Amino acid sequence: MSGIEEKTSPPRKRLFISLMGVTCLILVGLIFLAWWIPNRGLANIHPDLPHIVGIIMAVLSGAAILGTGLLVLTTALGKDIFFTRFMRLVVIKFLLPVIEFVGRVIGLDKDKIRQSFIAMNNSLVISQRQKISPDRILVLLPHCIQLFDCEIKVTGDINKCVLCGRCDIKGLVDLGRKYNIDISVATGGTLARKVIVEKRPKLVLAVACERDLTSGIKDCYPLPVIGILNERPFGPCFNTVVDVSKIDAALSQVLLIEDPAPARP
Repeated sequence: MSGIEEKTSPPRKRLFISLMGVTCLILVGLIFLAWWIPNRGLANIHPDLPHIVGIIMAVLSGAAILGTGLLVLTTALGKDIFFTRFMRLVVIKFLLPVIEFVGRVIGLDKDKIRQSFIAMNNSLVISQRQKISPDRILVLLPHCIQLFDCEIKVTGDINKCVLCGRCDIKGLVDLGRKYNIDISVATGGTLARKVIVEKRPKLVLAVACERDLTSGIKDCYPLPVIGILNERPFGPCFNTVVDVSKIDAALSQVLLIEDPAPARP
């Protein structure tokens, strides 16, 4: 099988959920130690103080366990159960750095963790069941999706593509026209942020590698981002490819498609 035909396995949320559970147990253990170690000293200050601190620690432990359970249920059921947007904040800003650290300690590949995080984030975004009009959705692509030796550069305007079909840009142009969605190609994170500020979308669907998608999701919060991993048969940042059907499927879950007006008799 040629290199360009090789497909990467779809990212699984299971890894991130498992690491999230391990992290939760570690946090609960640390909370318990924070209460147990100074317990005798607290009793010397006031006999009721260990019980008061114990209740506070129990509440914190319960919140950690409850939050983990809600995240698992939200992901498993695909429904916005409770405070999904707040839970995305907790996962993106607090849990992810800790989980990446735990993963490194036990020897897990960082890209596998990032893939699982992206899949988890996508589930949380889609679970909100928001329907957004096409003019408020931005599809953001890396410049390496276009063939390196193509003389017609589509950065800034994807519709410059002559639709030769040698790379995935043709399918993406067709998709943009199908849904009347804005598609932009960015040469890096700085330009991507500039495009987002200018377009002011309500949702971004971004195509990139694990590292860029993870950092983009973190940087864009609270703006919801759905991440689609590209494939790199020739190595990073060179003639990458993307499964256009995955983008189409993701868009179909968030697009507000108005019913056509009934024909006049």
